[in-house]
Amino acid sequence: MKDNHISSSVIKRLPRYYRFLGELKKQGVSRISSGDLARRMNLTASQIRQDFNCFGGFGQQGYGYNIEMLYDSIGNILDLNSPTKAIMLGVGKLGVVVAENMNFKKQGFSLIGAFDVDPAIIGKSVSDLTVRSLDELEAFCREHKPKAAFLCVPSSAAPELSEKLIELGVTGFWNFSHYDIAIKHPEVSVENVHFGDTLMRLSYKIKNQ
Repeated sequence: MKDNHISSSVIKRLPRYYRFLGELKKQGVSRISSGDLARRMNLTASQIRQDFNCFGGFGQQGYGYNIEMLYDSIGNILDLNSPTKAIMLGVGKLGVVVAENMNFKKQGFSLIGAFDVDPAIIGKSVSDLTVRSLDELEAFCREHKPKAAFLCVPSSAAPELSEKLIELGVTGFWNFSHYDIAIKHPEVSVENVHFGDTLMRLSYKIKNQ
């Protein structure tokens, strides 16, 4: 789905809607109004209606939202049902934690390869994959054509590595390095993960409650 007109703030809220609706499904709730969903999520009913109207709207006035249908529709918008092939670069402590604890298929990805430069890590198993040498990256990508890369590498390694991956057809990055790929390559999709930033925001919120 190509929705370049949809604001990034709306897209950022979609996974949260998906999680909340999934919990409501588990609780056996079948229908909900925008007002009730807004109260549960600490949003406004108007905001929810505006967000959903970006995709055509899903409810009926006076009738509310069918939770299962809305949950499935948001899953389709996020394209969770056709997993994107992904590879992981960097299988040190962080990479292992990410690989072993994320349910990638539930989030729309299929992890098909893992790579590292450390001889002590190459050949080990992570998330049912054997860690390969970075020397195998080009041949692997040309054969399997992954579209996403999870970068768990130092920032010093990220510029050269991201350039290579883009040349090999990777169009999206889940980026744990502190290198900003999008500055040089605005055409690719990047989600940056900075744990330190979240802690600093938490520090500010605590001190300014």
